[in-house]
Amino acid sequence: MISPKDIQRFKEIKTPFYFYNLALLEETLQVVKKASNPYNYHVHYALKANSNNKILTLIQSYGFGADCVSGNEIKKAIECNFPASSIAFAGVGKSDEEINIALDNEIFCFNCESIPEMEVINELAKAKNKIATIALRINPNVNAKTHHYITTGLEENKFGINPWEFETVIETLKKLTHLKLIGLHFHIGSQITDLNVFKGLCLRVNEIQEWFYNHQIIVEHINVGGGLGVNYENPEQSPIPDFEAFFGLFHQFLQLRPQQHLHFELGRSIVAQCGNLITKVLYVKKGLNTSFMILDAGMTELIRPALYQASHSIKNLTSTSKTTERYDVVGPICESSDCFAKALLLPTTVRGDIIAIQTAGAYGEVMASRYNLRDLVTAHYSF
Repeated sequence: MISPKDIQRFKEIKTPFYFYNLALLEETLQVVKKASNPYNYHVHYALKANSNNKILTLIQSYGFGADCVSGNEIKKAIECNFPASSIAFAGVGKSDEEINIALDNEIFCFNCESIPEMEVINELAKAKNKIATIALRINPNVNAKTHHYITTGLEENKFGINPWEFETVIETLKKLTHLKLIGLHFHIGSQITDLNVFKGLCLRVNEIQEWFYNHQIIVEHINVGGGLGVNYENPEQSPIPDFEAFFGLFHQFLQLRPQQHLHFELGRSIVAQCGNLITKVLYVKKGLNTSFMILDAGMTELIRPALYQASHSIKNLTSTSKTTERYDVVGPICESSDCFAKALLLPTTVRGDIIAIQTAGAYGEVMASRYNLRDLVTAHYSF
């Protein structure tokens, strides 16, 4: 995924920086399109994974919609030519300003998470003499079997409407005349690698659909969110997830009603593998049991290891040493949590070596911060 020609380029570029392989991204988009088209599925790209302009423009060119979780993401999607009619707006805490942005742009759908939110959207839509189209985000109480910070579909999570609220929600909707219910929305978590979890979601959606059907409610759209995981340990082994198996599972187990459309909100699985964080070794410092490899990139450029205890494959791109050593790979930030890996076996490394932290295309650049007053770093591309 990183060629010798790329490595030569890296020697001339100020580190750290994000490096995106747009050829791999395009290949991934082609696979997603080919795997989803036979079922007429609608794919919305989740901007929260990566909102880099070049990446968004390429994704939009394949005809995908957008999944946004803030007003600024809605603005960014529209700036990058995603049609407003394909933008879904999710999020448990939509502000009045953000709701008004969505209403003014006449987006496809609000994914509503509570009765109070529905009431506010109705009030704001009424003030504009508009009808807001909404989907109810349902908490299906399905265990995503992933890190508890990125699990979103359990009753203990802050997201969604619980089944015991259904009766009240339906009665409330009858009074909210500036809302139009068009869908049911589900999202159970992120970085899910066990497809059986999605089978469980399908079966639960079938049950919930039956409840609504028995109450004379059939919506036009079912949105099952995203969450498909990627291979962080061996990115070269499987740079593109098995989208064919993923979409095929929903076709096999999800029972859509006649004329219903199925929507997905995919982020990480589309962009993660096309991105690398390229960084340089500042110092190698001897420690008690391992050496510390101190990089010029830190948790300000990739926070996932500090936040989720996530692991990324790390490569020394320039070492020619035949010997190996164990390193704690750390950044320069004044926090002990600023660590990418512990006791990692790598070729003997020296100051100035160039390091690639792989699978950084999702939740890397988009979560960057200026903690310690560090500069935000730039992005470079291969095509």
